[in-house]
Amino acid sequence: EVQLQASGGGEVQPGGSLRLSCAASGFTSRDYTIGWFRQAPGKEREGVSFLRNADNKRVNADSVKGRFTISRDNAKSTVYLQINNLQPEDTAVYFCAATKRSLILSSLRAIGSYDYWGRGTLVTVSS
Repeated sequence: EVQLQASGGGEVQPGGSLRLSCAASGFTSRDYTIGWFRQAPGKEREGVSFLRNADNKRVNADSVKGRFTISRDNAKSTVYLQINNLQPEDTAVYFCAATKRSLILSSLRAIGSYDYWGRGTLVTVSS
């Protein structure tokens, strides 16, 4: 059974950092494209960072460029999202998602492109 579990959220002050983890079970994570999404209160879910399986290409949404870094540890079947310089607008529930399909770049941010979703982890940025 394919499962994803996101963890690592918490409450931090503006300017702080967090590393979120997405642990995969039931499949080999390196064969899958992984996406990190977030959903702030009252807002739609948005894609923020992606790691494509075909070529290990990393793509970030414009809103998080320079602050978010996605990486993968194949030995641990875990994908990470390093978030630096956190701001109040980063407050959201963060989800990881996976698909084995080969995605073109323009499809990476689409929620419908992903077949598996984990439960989210809450990130709160507050002073």
